[in-house]
Amino acid sequence: MNAFLLRLFPLLLLPFCALAHNLQENQRVAAVGVSDRGELNVHDGKFSYQNWNSAQLPGKVRVIQAIAGRSSSKDLNDPLIEVIKAAKLPHDRYQTTTIVNTDDAIIGTGPFVRSSIEDSKKEFPWSQFIVDDKGVVRKAWDLQPKSSAIVVLDKQGNVRFVKDGALTPQEVQQVMTLLHQLLSAG
Repeated sequence: MNAFLLRLFPLLLLPFCALAHNLQENQRVAAVGVSDRGELNVHDGKFSYQNWNSAQLPGKVRVIQAIAGRSSSKDLNDPLIEVIKAAKLPHDRYQTTTIVNTDDAIIGTGPFVRSSIEDSKKEFPWSQFIVDDKGVVRKAWDLQPKSSAIVVLDKQGNVRFVKDGALTPQEVQQVMTLLHQLLSAG
């Protein structure tokens, strides 16, 4: 009986392993491109979209927030985003990249989600907003549905911190300490 349970135990863990992201520290994120919508730009009050690719990430220290297009998902890591806003990090060396999976929005709310993203782009024009209508980033990075992942990249585009789900207050502090270290390293 005990031998049977020992063989069964690893099989019970498989469903949980399947939900884990594939992002690894000190590695680049898996290559992915968003061509259905993509990066939101605003010029003279008019919005447009252009293709976006993860190869564009190196060059600045950044926090990527990959979220489902739901207010409940946005709320998961809002404490970190509020601390980042208050820190007034230098726009020439730091950027927040928010990737919104509108494929993972409550049915019928897509236009409201895009309107909210446009409002955010107006308020924070130096931030990057990616609208992912097909959920290709979530699939490429094996992120959880209906969630919010935080990924910190160094200037070279390597992952330095990653968590899929809500950050604890200690993790928020850990991310902010890491960002200051990365920005002071040059």
